[in-house]
Amino acid sequence: MTRVLRAADSGAVREAAAALADGAVVALPTDTVYGLAVDPTQPEAVARLFACKGRPTDVPVPILVAGSAQVTLVSGELETAAQALADRFWPGPLTLVVPRRPEFSVDLGGPAAARQTVGVRRPDHPVVVALCELLGPLAVSSANRHGAPPATTALEVVRAFVGSDQPEVVLDGGTCDGVPSTVVECRGPASRCLREGALPWTLLQGPYDSKLMDRPGAGRGPGVDGTGPGGGHLKDAAR
Repeated sequence: MTRVLRAADSGAVREAAAALADGAVVALPTDTVYGLAVDPTQPEAVARLFACKGRPTDVPVPILVAGSAQVTLVSGELETAAQALADRFWPGPLTLVVPRRPEFSVDLGGPAAARQTVGVRRPDHPVVVALCELLGPLAVSSANRHGAPPATTALEVVRAFVGSDQPEVVLDGGTCDGVPSTVVECRGPASRCLREGALPWTLLQGPYDSKLMDRPGAGRGPGVDGTGPGGGHLKDAAR
């Protein structure tokens, strides 16, 4: 039975953190849409997230972080293009697909290429920040059955998982914005838009783009079909 907690109530975030620490799936509000979160260091929890969504394991799960110190835990120091974008648009609705830190060897799903990169986002939402500060980086995917529209309210989350694997806890933080994050792959000074979302690609381009790899949604190049550097981070990426 799913427990629905008001995120603003005393103790609700700590109760959700305890559930995450026990390996449960927790639905939480973000600055884009509701997400399903797990502790990425627990393989059983990540498997539970895939089962809950009915999501193919060849689609990797992105990571949400509370600040720059947690970014370095999963990706190390950001390279030129990624750092410039992070400086301008984090916290906010921007997911950066960047080289993964070798020590961050958790299995987030995806093809072999995805094990070399990780989708990282620093959201602008107090609930996510509080949970990440308590537990560390979280693996988070949009709160919906795979292929269905993402939920923007706690009630939509509950309804989406009736009769299927369910999150143990739903943190009700009101209505979310509803526009998924923009996803950009970065390598050194190069950047390329994998999915245009809340932030338009034209806004993201700047003098740091010394080599533009591609235009938004162009073809099925690396990172779009899961065969190249992006490793298939396009679908459901960090929402």
